[in-house]
Amino acid sequence: MNESYQDIIHNGLWHNNQALVALLGLCPLLAVTNTAVNGLGLGLATVVVITASNGTVSFIRHWVRPEIRLPVFVLIIASFVTAVELTMNAWFPEMYNILGIFIPLIVTNCSIIGRAEAYASKHAVLPAITDGFSMGIGFLLVLVTLGGFRELLGQGTLFADLHLMFGEQAKDLFFSLGDDYQGLLLAILPPGAFIGLGLLIALKNIIDQKVSTREAAKNLTSEKNEAITI
Repeated sequence: MNESYQDIIHNGLWHNNQALVALLGLCPLLAVTNTAVNGLGLGLATVVVITASNGTVSFIRHWVRPEIRLPVFVLIIASFVTAVELTMNAWFPEMYNILGIFIPLIVTNCSIIGRAEAYASKHAVLPAITDGFSMGIGFLLVLVTLGGFRELLGQGTLFADLHLMFGEQAKDLFFSLGDDYQGLLLAILPPGAFIGLGLLIALKNIIDQKVSTREAAKNLTSEKNEAITI
């Protein structure tokens, strides 16, 4: 059964979010999200790689023999990661130095190779690109949300390092709780990443449960109305 583009996007952003549902790519997710800007930088790099690799894998899927498909997929992903890494090193050197090893580690991100194998290799180019883009944006949103949450609690600021990506004109474009805010050290330490991610997963599950309950009640009401009409 073919999915609509709306279903693909909804699946990538919410129902099958790689960070909150599939729990893939947790190493960079937990390591770099001590600030919102760090999460934004890695998230954008991931979006570019997963979108481009999905499109390329889909395009060549008919010419790649099954027994060599995974090495080919990894080579494709590594090529795009190298291009992104060189671009960041040239245009965003400070951000590149902060993210460090986690940029080349995008190659080993299970969510990217997983989408190439599970979706891109079995679907046409446009759906594959849409799937990659939506999965990447879903991952980016979690990175930025978790990074913003930890930065706000730990340092009392939000997007304080925005100038690392958008230049000196963005240096003052951040939110602050004031100089008197002492900060919660736990939030920016590794345990804070696990706690923050756990809270995000719990929040998603609560929202899903409420939506399911509401839909079930709506369906029950509709069935009762139909029975009365009959």
